[in-house]
Amino acid sequence: MIPFDLPQPVVLLWLFVFGAVIGSFLNVCIYRIPQHESLWAQLRGLNHPPSSCPWCKKRILATDNIPIIGWIRLGGRCRFCRHAFPARYALIEFFNGLLWVVLYVLIVPAGFTAKIETSALYSLLGALAQPGLTQPAQIWLVNLQYLYFLTLAEALLVATFIDYDLMIIPDGVTIPAMIFGVIGGTILGTPALWPAWFFDSAQMAGFQAVLPSWMHWMLTLPADIPWLVAHPHWHGFVNSVLGLLAGGGIVWIVRILGQWVFRREAMGFGDVILMAMIGAFVGWQASLIVFFLVGPICAIIATIVTRSLQFSKAIPFGPYLSMGALLVVLFWNRWFSEFHTFFDRGPLMLVVFILMGTFFVPILVLVRAIKRGLGFPDDPDDSGMTEEWTSGDQLTFYANKEERIDQTRLQPTIWPGISTGQGTSHANRWRGSR
Repeated sequence: MIPFDLPQPVVLLWLFVFGAVIGSFLNVCIYRIPQHESLWAQLRGLNHPPSSCPWCKKRILATDNIPIIGWIRLGGRCRFCRHAFPARYALIEFFNGLLWVVLYVLIVPAGFTAKIETSALYSLLGALAQPGLTQPAQIWLVNLQYLYFLTLAEALLVATFIDYDLMIIPDGVTIPAMIFGVIGGTILGTPALWPAWFFDSAQMAGFQAVLPSWMHWMLTLPADIPWLVAHPHWHGFVNSVLGLLAGGGIVWIVRILGQWVFRREAMGFGDVILMAMIGAFVGWQASLIVFFLVGPICAIIATIVTRSLQFSKAIPFGPYLSMGALLVVLFWNRWFSEFHTFFDRGPLMLVVFILMGTFFVPILVLVRAIKRGLGFPDDPDDSGMTEEWTSGDQLTFYANKEERIDQTRLQPTIWPGISTGQGTSHANRWRGSR
């Protein structure tokens, strides 16, 4: 299924190289995007100024910018001031190259006898199973879908590291990718995973025996919408927009209800845009699978592992949503395409969503009651503990001069809102002026 009959090892080697090169650019995105607040400033900051050492400010040579090799050749240090560069830069380049390879192996079947049914994106309701699709058309479509979901994976990687570092997800990461998801879905046409509308007519007939007569009109609707079938590009557009609205909308609702019940922000607005971006690529059904199933499972597993390793850093929910979205894409054919038996209820899904929303608020109230019964405050500020900068703290601050390393030099790109929120911005400025 590889176009032009190129040997797969050659293709994978070049994919790794290109992935490592793009990984170097992703490092720039992770480093620079959080430095600016507005979307346009975040995007413009990716191009200027040229890459330079954050400590000595000297421009990094082109030969030192070679992915992975440049970092190893210099021993992970600046050529001029010999200040150490984090190994994470090289690791992101390496693993991004590996990500390009893994995605291609799972999405694009290889070999003359390979069948499209082995692709990770294949499902009986998906684009690769369209009737009348010739083999050359399948080859080009599956490769285009690889590039499409590769773009999603790259955006998820950048969002994950920024959210892990600063607990924010800037618009410069998600909004351009969201726009690309809608435009790409429109160009590709029929949705890659599932169509925007489908249900099992035989199952609908069975529901007629138990549902009241006033609901029977919902059970006699067509199993597919004719104009969506006749116009695949409009179908792709509708599917992406529905995914965007469903992904962002469900997080928005949870955010509002959680704030109403717990009297504090349940989820950040960055998570809303992140899920909207994911939905624009995978559609509304898969975005619900990511948010309600795979993302929480990833969070539970990661919490158990980090607690067992006594890892103290708090990890926001955004990285788990990103991991869940990537897992849904990579294992769609093997695990998640069978979920169509849940979504094939068609218009009855609206009833299911209403029931889920009805029970969601009592569950949140129950969780709040359990937390109060165990002695946990609804908000950390309710604990009655307030931090105060005492004279003893001031003396300790002066006494530990050797340990007070200049934070502005160690982390020159840290977003100013973090230190402001922690109440340490004035102390950091004082340190920088010493």
